[in-house]
Order: sequence, then structure tokens, then C-alpha cells
Amino acid sequence: MHPSQIEHYLTQLLPALGINKQRELVRLLYEIAKRDQLPPSEILPVQKNLTFERAKKILLQKRYPVNFKTARKDQFYLPKLELDPAQEADLTPRPFFPKTVYIETSVKDTPLAQRVRAAFPQAEFKETDGKTQVGSPYFSNRLDTLFIHREKYDFLKPCPCSCGSAGCGYNLINLGFGCRFECEYCFLQQYQNLHAVLLPANVDEFLAKIDGAKFRCGPFDRPRIGSGEFTDSLVFDDLTQYSAQLVPFFRARPHLQFEFKTKSVNIGGLLQAGGCENVVVSWSVNAAPITNLAEHFTPGLTARLQAACEVARAGYRLGFHFDPVVIYNGYQQDYARTVEEMAATLPHDKIAWISVGTLRFSRELKKAIETRFVHNTILDGEFLLDFDGKMRYSPAQRQEVYQFLVPLLRKTFPKAVVYLCMEDPQIAAQF
Repeated sequence: MHPSQIEHYLTQLLPALGINKQRELVRLLYEIAKRDQLPPSEILPVQKNLTFERAKKILLQKRYPVNFKTARKDQFYLPKLELDPAQEADLTPRPFFPKTVYIETSVKDTPLAQRVRAAFPQAEFKETDGKTQVGSPYFSNRLDTLFIHREKYDFLKPCPCSCGSAGCGYNLINLGFGCRFECEYCFLQQYQNLHAVLLPANVDEFLAKIDGAKFRCGPFDRPRIGSGEFTDSLVFDDLTQYSAQLVPFFRARPHLQFEFKTKSVNIGGLLQAGGCENVVVSWSVNAAPITNLAEHFTPGLTARLQAACEVARAGYRLGFHFDPVVIYNGYQQDYARTVEEMAATLPHDKIAWISVGTLRFSRELKKAIETRFVHNTILDGEFLLDFDGKMRYSPAQRQEVYQFLVPLLRKTFPKAVVYLCMEDPQIAAQF
């Protein structure tokens, strides 16, 4: 239902509402109407002596039936509803073919720049000093622009966990910014202000920082380093050929572990590089309804697991990330089916670790998701402002997820390290 219809109904129902009070009721009515597929008149019927306070209480009870009685009032986030049709995601499948390619002068003769010229002969190429603003005003158009550059700053850094959350000792190298997938929960759609795909051409400078660095280990026997914070680690690997440099580098350093995080099945470069025990290729996995309906343009679970089996046969170890777990009616059965398919498909002794984390997002990301994916269902859950300022399921709901999924994973894959990702330390300590 369009927000204007809800506003019109509220104006008739409570004509004396101020702007802020109307904003809160519009927000609640919209979210309930979207979730339950009901008109406002059935959610908040006409009744005598209805006040704002009474209307808000009725709507909060309907929007948060699980948590209404236990949540604090300041945990309900009711921002102004602002849907911009111009920013809706384009879900028409299309190949990655940038219209404009910027190449920084300092890397114009690198192998990556040469491969990009050969791969996209019809694109418009522009040389830049690296200071020119590139990209589209809209996140949905980010694939129209490719920028090959020399990274000068974030070569290597600790994983920026949510403030106050339990850390896992992860260390990051940021080999790229931007992704061709359209996952509805992706934080980049709110975080990325340069709406283009950025690929560094100076991987050698990233690797030069590693030997002298000090790393955290977390719950693992060796430090973990990984790419994939701001992009999928493999989605562009046929173009970047980063794996051809990374795999032999870490093969020569068995005291370290490197992880490629992906939803892709673009594993040709890994197979050509040849596997090694301290390089882990990990896949994000989810329940089928989430993979099929919220992870647009990504390969399905079966394809991901088949790719995992191939890289395991080549000598790599495997990792998996149940993150984000989404709560909905029947979610436990669906996630159990994912575990069953993994158990029936994968070589159990090759699995190094499995992480579990429930859906969480910033307040800004909530608004980005609902305007880019108007028909999403992932926001229909009961999200509250939590310990780190992010929107999360309640602690009781998250504990229910972990009490179900963590023991199941540990029983099914007893040799793997199973851990929680970006969770409240008090909850993480229980698992």
C-alpha cells in the first residue's frame, strides 16, 4: 500500500495529529500492512474516543507481538517513511559490462588495466589522477562505472566489529569495493558513497604489508586474514586474477590463514592456482527462501556447495557463514534443510569453520532496504535498537536461533570451529 493512502486514512481517523505523531503512526501502519497484506481500516478500525496514545499502543502491539511487553520504549525505531521510486533496485538480470572505465594514471600499464581494456572494448575509457569523483548518484547504477586505481590507505586492518560486540580476531585486506550481486541486506547500499566498482591494481603493495604485521588470532590456531569486506572475494576474480597472487603468497606462509569469502562460483582462478591447507574458501549460506528471494543474482545453494566440493578436491579447506540468519515462520525447518544438504554434499574433514550471525543493520540501512526493495520480507521481523545502536532481533529471539542452529552444526560437523559473528558478548559467551 502506498504511504499516501495510509496518510489519507489517518487524516480522516485522527485529523488533529501533529507531524511527528502522524509520522510514527504512518510508519507502524505501513509496516503492518506490508507484512500482513491488510488495509489500514482492518489494522486500526474507526472507533470512538481514539487518541494518538491509544492508536500507537494498538499498533505497537500488532507490529511487535513477541517483544511489545518486554522491549523498552526507546528500542522501537519509527522514522519518517520516505520511499523514493528512483532508487528502487533494478532486478533485471544483465552481465557486468561497465559503460565507463576510469584508470588511474599510476596504474595504466599494469596487467589488470590491460585485462580490463581487453574485457570491455566497447566501454568509454578515461585516464584520471585518482582525485576525480566517479560513479553514479544512485547505488543501483554502480555497475555502470569501473575504477582501476592504486590503493594508498587501507591495506590491512582488524575487522571493524560492531561496537561492543564479541570479536573473532579477523584481519582484513580490502581488495575491491562494490559487488555485482544484489543482496537485500547488503550494508554497501547504505555505506558506499562512491557508486562504482573499485578494483586496486597494486596487490603487491597489500602483500608487502603482511610479513611485518602483528595479528590477532581469536579462537583459531593461526591468525586469519581475509578479503571480502567491501566486495565478494571471487565475483570479479576472472578479471582481477587476485587469486593467482594470493594463493602462492600464503602457501609460502603456513603460519597464517587466508580466507576468500564469497557467494560466487567463480572458482577457475583458485583451481588453476592449486590448493593449500592454509587457504580457506568460504561461502555464505542461508535458508532457501532467503537465498532465492533476497540474494538476487547469486548462485543457489546447490551450486555453491558443488563449487565448494571442487575447491576442496583441489586442496583448499572450506568455511561457511550462516549470516545473516533471518527469522520467519518455519525458519528452523528451512535452515535445517540447508544443513542437511551441506552434510550430504561436503567433505566434512575439509571444513575449517562455520560462523552464525542473525540479521542486523544500521538505522540508515533499514531505510535503504525498504526504498530499494519495496516488496522485501526480511524487514518484517521484530527489529529493535540494541546494544550497539543497530537494529537486531531481541536477545531472546537471537538466543533461540543459536540454541537451535549452533548445536546442530557442531553435531553435524564436529571438526569445524563454530562461532558467533558480531554478537553481544553476554550472548556469545553462552555458545
